[in-house]
Amino acid sequence: MIMQYIYPFTAIVGQEKMKKALILNAINPKIGGVLIRGEKGTAKSTAVRALADLLPEIEVVENCPFNCDPNGDLCDICKEKKERGELRTIKKKMKVVNLPIGATEDRVIGTLDIEKAIKEGIKALEPGILAEANRNILYIDEVNLLDDHIIDVLLDAAAMGWNIIEREGVRIKHPSRFILVGTMNPEEGELRPQILDRFGLMVDVEGLNDVKERVEVIKRVEEFNENPEAFYKKFEEEQNKLRDRIIKARELLKDVEISDDLLEFISKVCIELGIQTNRADITVVRTAKALSAYNGRTEVILEDVKEAMELALPHRMRRKPFEPPQLNKEKLEQMINEFKQENDKNENENKEKEDQKDNNIKKNMMK
Repeated sequence: MIMQYIYPFTAIVGQEKMKKALILNAINPKIGGVLIRGEKGTAKSTAVRALADLLPEIEVVENCPFNCDPNGDLCDICKEKKERGELRTIKKKMKVVNLPIGATEDRVIGTLDIEKAIKEGIKALEPGILAEANRNILYIDEVNLLDDHIIDVLLDAAAMGWNIIEREGVRIKHPSRFILVGTMNPEEGELRPQILDRFGLMVDVEGLNDVKERVEVIKRVEEFNENPEAFYKKFEEEQNKLRDRIIKARELLKDVEISDDLLEFISKVCIELGIQTNRADITVVRTAKALSAYNGRTEVILEDVKEAMELALPHRMRRKPFEPPQLNKEKLEQMINEFKQENDKNENENKEKEDQKDNNIKKNMMK
């Protein structure tokens, strides 16, 4: 069997913001995915395929069409197997599941034989794209050209973690948890604000403007095409380090905490910037926690929150028609500085109180 080598994630030149957004969703898929906006030829699809290759193998129930997690949510068939003690598992590489632009609803959610479903339940389901995507990466290229109804179905499944099929009073469901990645060229049309809001993060990617970086891209791509195996091995150590860092961040994530002061600051910023949806606050918190875990910390700091806001808020800002999503960075910086000053003032006041308390104790001891 000939080994198919994927261009390494760590070999991608530049586009740091895009790579960071993908990594954060790999650490915590509950962030809600990432929308990547940019022209063709800016390494969008290369980065998505490379991420799947970078991530560790997953344990799945053997022969399950939904890639059920033996230690997580199970479909009805796997539940029965578990009850009978017949659950067998195998390891699989994560993969990228592509959604065709012309995909129908049945192709996405699956088709159901009603008569058979009444007797056999989930066995009557012909799995769709959402079944294949479970615990993988669902990649939607040119998401802005998809039918709005199909996008809603996908985003609902991404939010709930379940694909639910209802036909003539029959209700069948199976797990559908995936890392959602949508890409689009804004020149071909924008997404409705309601749909934009459903994507956790958004990044704009542009062509590289640094001559040295562009030359490096040419050299690396040519080197990979000439000898994929040798090129892959050249970056193997960096790949392993990043993979280990992601695994450790996943394990650390459950222990990460964020202070009430920072939670209040996040909500205050969202209100001041005119962002109505609560999804913005939640996404910023989840992203900040993933950043903290990625950096090996169990406590979110202000820098985590700032970086999270730059990824989670631009596409949720109110804007005029045809105006690109953007964050009011001046306003954000002003609010961050005010928060720092307020914190410093409180710390100084607390220190003065502690010093006064110590002085009073010393005076009483001397009497």
